[in-house]
Amino acid sequence: MAKVKSVFVCSECGYESPKWYGKCPSCGNWNTMNEEVVSKADNSSVVKRQAVYTKPVSITEISTTDEHRYITGISELDRVLGGGIVKGSLILLGGDPGIGKSTILLQICRQLTKELKILYVSGEESKRQLKLRAARLNAENDNLLVLTETDAQVVAEVIREDKPDMVMIDSIQTMSISELSSSPGSVTQVRECTNYLMRVAKGLDIPMFIVGHVNKEGSIAGPKVLEHIVDAVLYFEGDKQMSYRILRAVKNRFGSTNEIGVFQMSESGLEEVQNPSMMLLSGRPKNVSGTCVACTMEGTRPILAEVQGLVSASPFGNPRRMSTGFDYSRMSLIVAVLEKRAGYYFSNTDVYINVIGGLRLDEPATDLAVAMALISSLKDTPVADNAIAFGEIGLAGEIRSVSHAQERVNEASRLGFNRIVIPYNNLKNVKAPADVQLIGVRNIREAFDALT
Repeated sequence: MAKVKSVFVCSECGYESPKWYGKCPSCGNWNTMNEEVVSKADNSSVVKRQAVYTKPVSITEISTTDEHRYITGISELDRVLGGGIVKGSLILLGGDPGIGKSTILLQICRQLTKELKILYVSGEESKRQLKLRAARLNAENDNLLVLTETDAQVVAEVIREDKPDMVMIDSIQTMSISELSSSPGSVTQVRECTNYLMRVAKGLDIPMFIVGHVNKEGSIAGPKVLEHIVDAVLYFEGDKQMSYRILRAVKNRFGSTNEIGVFQMSESGLEEVQNPSMMLLSGRPKNVSGTCVACTMEGTRPILAEVQGLVSASPFGNPRRMSTGFDYSRMSLIVAVLEKRAGYYFSNTDVYINVIGGLRLDEPATDLAVAMALISSLKDTPVADNAIAFGEIGLAGEIRSVSHAQERVNEASRLGFNRIVIPYNNLKNVKAPADVQLIGVRNIREAFDALT
């Protein structure tokens, strides 16, 4: 007879312990240890099997000529995936509720079911609900098979029997294995179901999309090992109240992790944004203080975004600092450098930074644009409408050189900016396009004088 015992499993990292802790010893999170009942089989029921070994082969003997990628027809998604969906790959898709995870899966079905047979497994919606959403997205096709099932073993048997060309699981938190006594969505169920489905996908060489819910911190719910199992992890970013969505790869065994795809949510689904810079700069105010255009690199793509700064007198003894779309600690560092090295005082003022369009600027090259927006608001002096600035700010107040300077200059010129302020050390390696004035600056004061 099986022995029944309880263990406590951390919902964040998957750490297991025979006793309960208020704070997880592994990841340090509080109140994440949940009790789960596990069954341990008797030794008498274990069937001894003879191990089967495979011989190692030289890496030079392995052929890659049969590698095949499915082109989805959605160029923004194909770019993020590295050129399409690799056969036998396991792709984890995460994001906030309502941001468009299920929508983009059906849009992939709309493109690929013209030639491929796709199995869509839903544990959250009924067949009728899927039918209504597929009709709205014009994704109805005889090659799209729908299965509403939450048992991972049943799903695996259907995959082995029907042998579809692609499988989509929506979502992994609803899947369960009956032999495990823990509830669906628990750390154990999510880990074991993913492992089980992965073996099926790899064995049959079928690409598989897995939708994963996110927790309150924004990371994929379940153990961290879930992200190590899969071949690619894609995140949908952006406020669901806004129409723009950013698809970012944080892991990709078959491509770059720096590429992003930009989409716009509409009544007919997610539409590609081929020129995100123009989208992010649409509606930019003219001749207004406190705004400057920054250029950030997302993979191989330069993207221009508007940075707005607001500096106002504070009625309280403790001035307020707030940042949206830009790292708060980095903003505090820039404000400190502006005070100490450039003589612009923010001690008795509230400081606000906002990046338009929901984009997040994590690159140091955007420091200069943030500083220029703050100085412009402080002095109430507008930055020239045809000007753009990029560069990293050091603690001594100097402007440091940045990478991909030529690509940034070309993108700014293409969108009509003819006065470009760059770090002085980048001047020798950058060729100015026609009718574009390149200004190399060494410090913050030089940069602001060149922009106004």
